Amino acid sequence: MSIVTVQLGQCGNQTGHEVFSALCSDIRGTHGLCSKKENQSYQDSCKERFFCEEESAVPVARAVLVDMEPKVISQTLSKAARSGHWKYSSHSHFCQKQGSGNNWANGYSVHGPRHQEAIMDLVQKEAEKCDRLGGFFTIMSMAGGTGSGLGAFVTQCLRDAFPTSFILNHVIWPYGTGEVIVQNYNSVLTLSHLYHSSDALLVHENDVIHKICAQLMNIKQISFRDVNQVIAHQLGSVFQPTHTAGGGSGYSRNPLGDLMETLVPHPEFRMLGLRNIPQMPESSLAYSTFSWPGLIKHLRQMLIANAQMEEGIDWQVRPPQPGSSIPSTNKPLHFNTSIANLVVLRGKDVHAVDLGSFQDPSLYTSWLNPQDAFNAWKTPRAFNKYEKSAALVSNSQFLLKPLDSIVGKAWNMFASKAYLHQYTKFGIQEEDFLDCFTTLEQVISSYTNL
Repeated sequence: MSIVTVQLGQCGNQTGHEVFSALCSDIRGTHGLCSKKENQSYQDSCKERFFCEEESAVPVARAVLVDMEPKVISQTLSKAARSGHWKYSSHSHFCQKQGSGNNWANGYSVHGPRHQEAIMDLVQKEAEKCDRLGGFFTIMSMAGGTGSGLGAFVTQCLRDAFPTSFILNHVIWPYGTGEVIVQNYNSVLTLSHLYHSSDALLVHENDVIHKICAQLMNIKQISFRDVNQVIAHQLGSVFQPTHTAGGGSGYSRNPLGDLMETLVPHPEFRMLGLRNIPQMPESSLAYSTFSWPGLIKHLRQMLIANAQMEEGIDWQVRPPQPGSSIPSTNKPLHFNTSIANLVVLRGKDVHAVDLGSFQDPSLYTSWLNPQDAFNAWKTPRAFNKYEKSAALVSNSQFLLKPLDSIVGKAWNMFASKAYLHQYTKFGIQEEDFLDCFTTLEQVISSYTNL
């Protein structure tokens, strides 16, 4: 089944480009470390999923690019074409001249309705090129105006036009220190709207990825491109083909459907986080060896201690003993409770890996059977030059702190009516803000009470 990617705004288009580049360089690599037959079916499966072949034999990304200013899209199109390995279709982008001025309401209430027909037309055409449509993957940031406001509007349009298709929104969480003064407003409006129309939100925090670039990738001067490449690597490690548990011998047909079925057992809980191990500069790979038990042990501790990377994990955090209730004052040792987890293993000897430690009932909320709450996908085909690698997609309490912080900051601004006139002039009223706060307070409370 094929996935149509919708890239929204500057951040969405730049990240989307890196995602397709990562997928393409992975399938072109000869480093598969697996049989020829396995490698071939992996490549075919990836191409069906993300690319369509044209006469020119250069794979064309199944993507629609949307932005309200032309610069980033034209850079993205030409960069992809220059690579010579893949390209975007010349007819599947939409841009305007004026931008959204970092104003969510401008993207959502003005640009969205005004350009709805043109944008949805492109999406429809892209969807019709798929033999079987698996769903939509949108990429957007929350801080600005186009990705967030127009992104929320387009997601609603997708839900109306394709009521039975899966929609996964990839959301890039702004830096805590912030690039935009109203980013907390934009974020609250985006998240609450997506919560109503999307099947799941897969979140990457800029601060976390920045840290990975500095500490694991040893990059001295970190650019947005570096950040986007780490995000793309992490996304590729989940969305490249794998064998699912009950999937027989072939590669899984519907990655988005499998992901939702595995990780979103209840509509109140739609926040997914992603962790990857190992991550290092390519130059270090030749000197590094990893054992599966070591990788799995680290990945599990990253989950329960809510660590974002394998450096600086708090090893003191332990799962609660059955029957004990943790006093909530014990914050430093606070344990990250999961609803559901998915581990994706790629590379050598994956079928011999013991994942029993992830089936421990104390990791999960009491209302799901641990057998249902944990799933593993595997493939002997290595990813992106890593002999062994593991990714964890988790529906857990990982976002509580950042979510609480963003809602709190936005509420403080709202209480003093700061910048509200910028939103009301585009038709977003105070009641709309209050509805959004209510939605997110409910999400925070649901996750807190796991």
